[in-house]
Amino acid sequence: MTDAQQAPAAEPAHAHAAEPAHAHAAESGRHPRGHDRALLIGALGVVFGDIGTSPLYAFHESIHHGGGGSEETVLGVLSLFFWSLVIVVAIKYVIFISRADNDGEGGILALLALVPPRPRRSPVHIGVTAGLVILGTSLLYGDGVITPAISVLSAIEGLRIVSDDPSWHAGVDTWVVPITCAILVGLFAVQRSGTAKVGRAFGPVMIVWFAVLAAIGLWHVAQSPMVLQAALPHHAWHVLVHGKAEALPVLGAVVLCVTGSEALYADMGHFGRGPIRTGWFWIVMPALLLNYFGQGALVLREPGVSHSFWGLVPAGAPTLALVVIATAATVIASQALITGCYSLTRQAVQLGYFPRVRIVHTSRTTEGQIYVPSINWALAAACLLLVIAFGSAGKLAAAYGIAVTGTMLVTSIVFFVVVTRSWGWSYARAVPLLLLFATVDGVFLGANLVKLAEGGWVPLAIGLVIFTMMVTWKQGRALVAAHMAGATLPLSAVAESAQDAGHRVPGTGVFMTPDARATPLALLHHFKHAKVLPQTVIALSVQVETTPWVPKRNRAAVEALPGGFWRVQLRFGFMQTPTVPASLLLACEAHGIPIEANDVSYFVGREHFLPTGPGKMARWRKILFEVLSRNVAPATDAFGIPPGRVVELGSQVPL
Repeated sequence: MTDAQQAPAAEPAHAHAAEPAHAHAAESGRHPRGHDRALLIGALGVVFGDIGTSPLYAFHESIHHGGGGSEETVLGVLSLFFWSLVIVVAIKYVIFISRADNDGEGGILALLALVPPRPRRSPVHIGVTAGLVILGTSLLYGDGVITPAISVLSAIEGLRIVSDDPSWHAGVDTWVVPITCAILVGLFAVQRSGTAKVGRAFGPVMIVWFAVLAAIGLWHVAQSPMVLQAALPHHAWHVLVHGKAEALPVLGAVVLCVTGSEALYADMGHFGRGPIRTGWFWIVMPALLLNYFGQGALVLREPGVSHSFWGLVPAGAPTLALVVIATAATVIASQALITGCYSLTRQAVQLGYFPRVRIVHTSRTTEGQIYVPSINWALAAACLLLVIAFGSAGKLAAAYGIAVTGTMLVTSIVFFVVVTRSWGWSYARAVPLLLLFATVDGVFLGANLVKLAEGGWVPLAIGLVIFTMMVTWKQGRALVAAHMAGATLPLSAVAESAQDAGHRVPGTGVFMTPDARATPLALLHHFKHAKVLPQTVIALSVQVETTPWVPKRNRAAVEALPGGFWRVQLRFGFMQTPTVPASLLLACEAHGIPIEANDVSYFVGREHFLPTGPGKMARWRKILFEVLSRNVAPATDAFGIPPGRVVELGSQVPL
């Protein structure tokens, strides 16, 4: 497929009922901040879902790897938790990284768009910075697979604490995995209906969850206030320096308390920097710290407690009630990661790093509410396999962390590139910040690498597969573009010669092309075989910008050529879905192009790629590119064109 044909699947024209709020923000130069309270509640439900459910397993796993509940271990682990939340989340993401927004949008791909481009040595060359971002993006998919599995598993495992009856334990052990799988199947099955109705309930549920976390944690801290001294950094230092063999496993578990940090940045465009900062500093961070310190106080008083989180409440009905709300919170956390993968996929498609996929819009008014069937069911299958294969949150925790810390390290490095190359920071100002962030991220990553054999290879394998696909797709498209550039004629020359050709028929033909200056191959093939041309010929290219939103007034560029030919370029942001028929009709009306909506045919090229060309890419990767190309979503989905108006013309292209 050509570049212009790789736009993501668009919603039907009738679904594009309103311009997203982001587009208006781009026009005014600021992000809308109305209804701060509603934005804050929404952020609590979506942004903080993942990090907000970490108390279910993070501290318990850390104490387990620390070798017991001694005062030295408890205070050291608590100190590591405290300073990890302060440095990684509060300072790095909330204060600094959130400033690197692209017209209000955040996320690792948006961060890449802030890096000034440099000349490429060859069409297939991908710079170091772009390669790192692709790697970080790939690892996020690994995070998206593991988070729903470990979150729901950890909540359902709380049923074990409801009763001390051995028969109850045996029954729970039998049903934990089936119940978890059933919840996950239901969660993925409802994605097609959209998140609007469920989303309104997210915030209130998470408010209750954070209130419960804070209350039960405060109760135990009040009984053992000496745990508050863990805020002193020397306790963390003691674990790192004198922890001996336990230091790395403990760090590998401590990182679980900052999982979800990337969501604070990635979802910034949905809620704004202000509500996210307010939610973190006034609600989420205090609730998490109180709960972690409460768990520490409990372990100090009862070193043999079976689980540091579920032990915070008495066995029986209180535990059962906590399981219910924890399950709701973990479903919300999982929902946030799933929808995050949808958005990530759309951005990757728009920026040319991922094959075109079918994207379904679940809202007529909100651009960001989308459903990607292929990604949804791939995540579902992977999550179910992980739950069945590992069987418990404790075992699955070994596979968690590598993807998260790898992405965090990439974000730190790319942020350094942005502040030095785009913001003009001096190295004296930027290097200390990079060293702080990269050191913490690197230590966490190194600690998690020791868990490779225990399951840490899972997210790395997922990331490697996605990385290979993304790089191959980007470079394969570059080879196709280079071939097309040498195989076509200037459109202006064809338009001049068409004036003398008498073979014109009524109607409008829209020929998709990646380069508006060149003649679409579909146009040449059509004339070669049909021997006629429509009365009005439009060479249409769709360009995706590195900004998230392009306002309607800047969306179309139109140029008149001789012989009834027109060159039209439609521009969209990488967070928008191209709506070709509606946008083209508006452009034609504005520039006087004779067009009837019911008398338009869209000509799209479908290329069959041969891995025998001279392109500088390994043969197996050319074959992979060809396989990916054969499975892209159809053009009717990509551009929102009625299927009966699309004409596909095939050709062979050697790579």
